[in-house]
Amino acid sequence: MLERYGHGGDLRTAEEAFGMAAQSFVDFSSNMNPLGPPDSVKKALLSYAELIGQYPDPAVRGLRRKLAERHQIDEQSIVVGNGAAELIDLIIRALQPKLTTLAIPCFDEYGDAIRKICGAVYEIKLSAENQFELHLELEHLCGAAATGSLFMLGSPNNPTGQLVDPALIRMLLSKGAYVVVDEAFMDFVPEESQYSLVQEAARNEKLFVIRSMTKFYSIPGIRLGYIVGMPRTLSGLRRLQVPWSVNSLAQLIGESVLDDPDYAERTMMWLQEERPWLIKELQALGFVVNPSVANYLLIRIPREAELSASMLQLEMGKLGILIRDASRFAGLDHTYIRVAVKLRKQNEQLVAAFKQCLLQSRGGR
Repeated sequence: MLERYGHGGDLRTAEEAFGMAAQSFVDFSSNMNPLGPPDSVKKALLSYAELIGQYPDPAVRGLRRKLAERHQIDEQSIVVGNGAAELIDLIIRALQPKLTTLAIPCFDEYGDAIRKICGAVYEIKLSAENQFELHLELEHLCGAAATGSLFMLGSPNNPTGQLVDPALIRMLLSKGAYVVVDEAFMDFVPEESQYSLVQEAARNEKLFVIRSMTKFYSIPGIRLGYIVGMPRTLSGLRRLQVPWSVNSLAQLIGESVLDDPDYAERTMMWLQEERPWLIKELQALGFVVNPSVANYLLIRIPREAELSASMLQLEMGKLGILIRDASRFAGLDHTYIRVAVKLRKQNEQLVAAFKQCLLQSRGGR
């Protein structure tokens, strides 16, 4: 099982499982920007030697200032953390919700954070028939929106790649619920301004938005994310945060990537070309591909292949291709996998490996 620690991208486990060097795998199990880190990251690394002997800024002022300028919000409305995972844990600990509603399938760490505080979870099951969209008209959704309850929603959702309608979130807020929106992949959405709730979170005491910088800028080795909310409601979260949670290298890199607009433009051009190409190729093999606005695809294995997600993951791993067994997400069965969208050459390798595995499963017919 490649998801031994709950995530994709575990190259050390892949080495142990398949007896191959980490560098030899093409990793479709994690959703990083395949363009690699911006050039500004290399420059930041070279200059970092002069800063390593100093403590990091405990308030992360330089990066918060740049993020505030980008989103046109107050600096005090931003808390920077050691990746989105830390911020998910912190906001749950700060709010201490008695009941949290999750729309499944979703990112596993939502539930993990809730269980750590012994909170109750109410699950709304998203359906494949509705392409895993969360609909406003769901009666049980409205019923769960009690005053003081919490909704934790991904937009785009991981692993489905679907956005949440901002009108739905506003409806939940109007009914007295708290809402945390995980926008870890929102940077990949061209219509970000229409769907992101960052600015609203800065002026609504019951709304919080979490953003990640590791996915879009391809810097997963540097844990970096931030949460936006009203300054008064973020104060409790700040008190819970470990001092110097964000090291000085992460702060320096975070500031540097925000000064590289060309990188963002190249990323959008790549995704708008490669995602539809890969979807078409996968559908031609018989896979059912869920619509996605993000840099990853949730797909169902052809039923005639008689392959489970774990079996296909194993066979693909033998070929040097890592995919995510999406049956590990609550609400999905053994027929679902998730793959990242990568560069054309890598995507062609993925398609070729899928063809080989499907052919073998059918007895070479």
